Amino acid sequence: MKINSNKVNELAHLARLEFSEIEKNDIQNDLEKIIDFCDILRKVNTDGIEPLIYLSEEKNVLRKDEPIHSLSKVDALKNAPESDSDYFKVPKVITK
Repeated sequence: MKINSNKVNELAHLARLEFSEIEKNDIQNDLEKIIDFCDILRKVNTDGIEPLIYLSEEKNVLRKDEPIHSLSKVDALKNAPESDSDYFKVPKVITK
């Protein structure tokens, strides 16, 4: 399938991208190769083939999410550069 420069310009506009003429030519060639490859894949006979949902039969073994107290407030605040009773003090980043 042939991709023309108008299609590349349209895609660039939709993606809010700007390309030089050399880059547009490269993108046009790449898109043509991608579409040609997709056409080849469309011709492959997949009758009777189950869709591949997972790449392996492995299952994740997850632990139960149980809350535990691993660090006390005092221990957590020990390494803080600045703290105020129960809180970390950080520089102000939002101004009015």
